[in-house]
Amino acid sequence: MKKYIVLTMAALLPLAACKKSFVDQTDPNAITVSNYFTSETGVAQAVNGAYAALRSGTNIGENSGLYTDERSDDTGRDDAQSNSGEPFQFGNFSILAGNTFLLSHWLDLYQAITRCNIITSNIDKVTFSAANVKQEYLAQTEFIRALMYFQLVRKWGPVPLVTKQLSSSADVTANTYRQSEAAVYAQIVADLKDALTSDLPNLQTGDNAGRVGKAAINGLLGQVYLTMASTLADNKAANLASANTYLTACYNMRSFGALSTVAYAVVFDVSKKSTNPEAIFEIVNKQGDINYSSSIAANNQALGETINSQKIGLGVGGNVTRDLILDYEANDPRAAFSVKYAASTQVQDYFITKYRDVSAAAGLNGYGGNNTPIMRYADIILMLAEVNMDLGNNTAAIQYLDMVRARAGMPLYAVASADPAYAAKYPTLKLAILHERRVELAFEHQRWFDLIRFFTTDELVTFFHAKSQAAFGNAKLANFTTKDRYYPIPLSEYQLDPVKMYQNAGY
Repeated sequence: MKKYIVLTMAALLPLAACKKSFVDQTDPNAITVSNYFTSETGVAQAVNGAYAALRSGTNIGENSGLYTDERSDDTGRDDAQSNSGEPFQFGNFSILAGNTFLLSHWLDLYQAITRCNIITSNIDKVTFSAANVKQEYLAQTEFIRALMYFQLVRKWGPVPLVTKQLSSSADVTANTYRQSEAAVYAQIVADLKDALTSDLPNLQTGDNAGRVGKAAINGLLGQVYLTMASTLADNKAANLASANTYLTACYNMRSFGALSTVAYAVVFDVSKKSTNPEAIFEIVNKQGDINYSSSIAANNQALGETINSQKIGLGVGGNVTRDLILDYEANDPRAAFSVKYAASTQVQDYFITKYRDVSAAAGLNGYGGNNTPIMRYADIILMLAEVNMDLGNNTAAIQYLDMVRARAGMPLYAVASADPAYAAKYPTLKLAILHERRVELAFEHQRWFDLIRFFTTDELVTFFHAKSQAAFGNAKLANFTTKDRYYPIPLSEYQLDPVKMYQNAGY
């Protein structure tokens, strides 16, 4: 476990209170910034705190699937006891603006941004031993801020855009208003391009595992441009070209040759995580540590099962929709690795097995060592397939698609598309790529973002309504409408200023 992961800045950076603006940073007990940013050590600790913010299940940590996977068609909640609670609203497409889980997610994303803004606003006060050290800290901070805003803009659309420390109530009032998606994306791009000017290494390894490198910056910038091409009305061709440029740059920074040389199981093998060559950016967890271990293996353990963890499962584990199960092709080894059927009479359903740690170090409490994948090369390769398809270069798109299928031991696209069953389910290259992303990246919190990138809002409604209700569980597909493209602005934020913090349509 590395120090930068475990440090927090709770004293320096207070959480926003629900009754105040999400950008209100006043705390009479907090350490003043002027006393904190006096040395390189202080900056290092502040950057560590920005990384630490990502760990939370209400941010983008391993247990944040409620805000992505459960919003998609991959996971849900089929146990009767959960169907009336607030978490069920996400997958049931019946979410209310007053949902407290949604508010927690909003606040946590902005809390991470606040930590970043304090750093960027105060880093010039510190004298560094070398200019490149300062720039590397700044680059990591800009990446995290960009990542947080990328989460926000895709989930809520126009959102408040704050890039400086706010030191007064007047500052808070002046900055509490929604800005256009184009403005948010412009800031994301600016942060990432500036981060690329640093001397960060391409990939971070050893004691720096879990930190941002240039491959991650390029990869995120490529994904941002790819998303802009599909969601913003202007500059589609230019955005696609830029997406291809940065995704290719990321791909060229890999430390291996062919993807097929990295076995799928190795990518998720907790005993080999320190030498996993496919990882680009991960949240690092410490096996056996009560505070900084991974809980995902234990949390996904279904009653009567032992595959994930030594900890005894008492519930249904990580619930998987039949819709996803039916999307796996026959003999796809990723299915057997990622999901399992729990035969207990109290479960009788599929649960997630992609993340496992049955080691003695994790123990009976399930203090696992699984890292949380945020970005890996199969994701980059499939986005390269997507962007080449969008650019009209199907030959290159299929070559990238086949890299992932070959690693999985599945028939290459030319062979698979000649199979009537495959061709019927995925009649276009676009649907074939979307399918491959689904089965390759299942439970890595990518599916919802893929759906909103591949489909317009109206197309997405049609896509969901065409699914079988029987394969979707207790959540009601009929509830999905155009309003569900975005989350509602949390009620307490809307009530601060119904004009500047106007509500999304349909809520």
